[in-house]
Amino acid sequence: MSTDRSLLDSAMRSAMGESVAALGISSPNPPVGAVIVSPHGEIVARGHTQPPGGPHAEIVALRAAGDAARGATAVVTLEPCNHTGRTGPCSEALIDAGIARVVFAVADPNPAASGGAQRLRDAGVVVESGRLSTEVGDGPLRQWLFRQRHGRPFVTAKLASTVDGRVAAPDGTSRWITGSASRERAHRQRAQVDAIVVGTGTVIADDPSLTARLPDGTLASHQPVRIAMGLREISESARIRDDAAPFLAVPSHDPADVLAAVPDATWVVVEGGPAVIGAFADADLVDEVEAYIAPMVLGAGASSVDRPTVTTLADARRFATASVEKLGDDVLIRMTRA
Repeated sequence: MSTDRSLLDSAMRSAMGESVAALGISSPNPPVGAVIVSPHGEIVARGHTQPPGGPHAEIVALRAAGDAARGATAVVTLEPCNHTGRTGPCSEALIDAGIARVVFAVADPNPAASGGAQRLRDAGVVVESGRLSTEVGDGPLRQWLFRQRHGRPFVTAKLASTVDGRVAAPDGTSRWITGSASRERAHRQRAQVDAIVVGTGTVIADDPSLTARLPDGTLASHQPVRIAMGLREISESARIRDDAAPFLAVPSHDPADVLAAVPDATWVVVEGGPAVIGAFADADLVDEVEAYIAPMVLGAGASSVDRPTVTTLADARRFATASVEKLGDDVLIRMTRA
C-alpha cells in the first residue's frame, strides 16, 4: 500500500509539472496536467490543457496513450469535467478509453463543470480524490482557484528594488538594479501570466517592450496582454504597441477598470511604477507581492511603492512571507495576503 501511495504521489507531481506548461495558454480554463499510469506503475503518456477550444489535459494524455489507456490509471490535478462546452466531457472520454482508476487532487469548484467524479464512479471506475490537494492547490492551480472563489483575476505586484526600497536613482536611471538571474525568472513568469500592467508614465519614460523572452533573447511562445494604465497618450511608435504581443490601453487610474478590461484573465502581474502599485494596494487588489531585492543601497530616488494618502503605520497593507529564494546576488521574497 505504501508503494502505491508513493507511486501515486510521484505521478501527481509529474501531472503538476505538465500543468505548468498550461499556465497562461489555457485561460479562462484551468491549467490542468494529467498522466496515464500503466498497471505496472509506468507513466505511458502525459498531457496538459491546450488553449480554449483545444483538448483538455485528459484528452491529450489519452490520445498519447492510445490502447495503453485500457485498464490504466489516470492521474489528474483537477477533477475531470462532466460538461460539454467547446469540448466534450473528460469523464466520458476516460470511461470510453477504458481507464480503470482516476486519481485527482482538487475537486472542481465550478458547478457547471463538476460532477465528473460521480459520473466515473457510476460507470464503475475507481475514483480517489484529494491526492496532494494542498500541494496542487497552492501550485499551478492557485490563481485559477482564486478566480473561481472571488470572481476576479489573482493579482501579483512585482517589485525590483535596492535594499532601501529604491527603484530608480534621483536622475531616473534604473537599469539594471537586479541581476540576470532575477530578470530570467521574471521573463519565465511573464510567459505564464495573462496580463502585465504598468502605468503610462513608465511607458513614456522607459519605453519597455514588456514581452516574455527566453534566455537567448527570442520571444516565448506565450505572450501576456500588455496593459498601459493611465490618462497620458502612448506614442504610436512605443515598443509596447508592436506586434510581438497584444496591447491594451486603459485610460483610467482605477485598478478595477484594469481588471474589468481583461475579463477572461486568471493571473495579472502589476510591474509598476510606484504609483500604479500603490493604487492597486489602496484598492486592496494585491493578492501577492514578489519583491526582488538587490544588494545595493542608493539612499535617494523613487520608492518602490507610492501611497501618498498613508499617514500612519495602521494604514500599512500586511502580508505573510511565503518563500525566500536566492537568485544570483539578489533575493526574491514572495509574500501573500496575511
